[in-house]
Amino acid sequence: MRILFVLALTFVVLSASLHAQPMRVLFVGNSYTHYNNMPKILEHMAEDKGISIEVTMDAKSSHTFEMHAKRKEVYNTIRSNKWDYVILQGFSRELAQEQAIIDTLSIPYVKMLLDSIYANNSCTNVLLYQTWGYDGGYQADSLDIDWSYQTMSDRIHQGYLYLSQQLNLSIVPVGKVWETVKENHPQIQLYQMDKQHPSLAGSYLVASCFYAALFKTEPNVGFSAKLDQKQAAILGEIAGAYVLMNKNRYQINKNTVEIDVKPNNDNKKVVHLTANYPNAKNVTWDFGDGMTESALKTRHVYGKPGTYEIKIKVQDACGERLLKRKVSI
Repeated sequence: MRILFVLALTFVVLSASLHAQPMRVLFVGNSYTHYNNMPKILEHMAEDKGISIEVTMDAKSSHTFEMHAKRKEVYNTIRSNKWDYVILQGFSRELAQEQAIIDTLSIPYVKMLLDSIYANNSCTNVLLYQTWGYDGGYQADSLDIDWSYQTMSDRIHQGYLYLSQQLNLSIVPVGKVWETVKENHPQIQLYQMDKQHPSLAGSYLVASCFYAALFKTEPNVGFSAKLDQKQAAILGEIAGAYVLMNKNRYQINKNTVEIDVKPNNDNKKVVHLTANYPNAKNVTWDFGDGMTESALKTRHVYGKPGTYEIKIKVQDACGERLLKRKVSI
């Protein structure tokens, strides 16, 4: 039987001087972000695993991308730190519109935000936070709209895919994960009573999606945000599985390292290593057994079983990063 071991790389990012720095994350969104203080849930989930992270939120209820782009405060927040990640979230129905409307009412304002983000730090990774459909769908007679939950969910998903393609941005597919939980675990109440905003379980699911997207590993239950441990485990497992399985589709694999351990024909474990840094000037792998290699993509066979710490040094326009991961052979 051929067995595939996939080791997601939870990494520590170090500066050029090799002093550890916390990951700095900014959320720009609305009530779908600030309900239940979702960014703080993410922060606690990471800290529970010993990951150093600083999460900041600039979230205003009912705000669209246009409304954010016209607020002076959001630019002050963007300039307040050298963010590793900035997450952008639009109004709940904004990306469910036709592409021509997205071209006019969303894309120009996302570009304004991107200009500010990249002017502040050209190495910031920007992620789009794809939201979900209302539990009862959306009806507006004056606009001749009668969307079921599924129709609204599909339209939002397509809208974020379109925005991603137009601006070359990564997506965290929260709405698709939400759809999976809603279909397979209807006993878990993801919504508030208004059938739009996230319950605590819904916010925990959102945070789990971002945990998987940022750290490329499943958010195995530690911090459960006062949820039942079993329920938290279900949400984390589904979020992690979907996000990691679809990381290429949603471009979540940019600026990451992947390590796969596969047995070869002699049943020896071969470590396959890929550095997804397209603009890297140099990538050096230290396999922890005295052997090194410089390449974006390589493989390595260890001479004997054991636990090894792999160090990956990446040099690009953003400086030098040192990433570490232990593998057991």
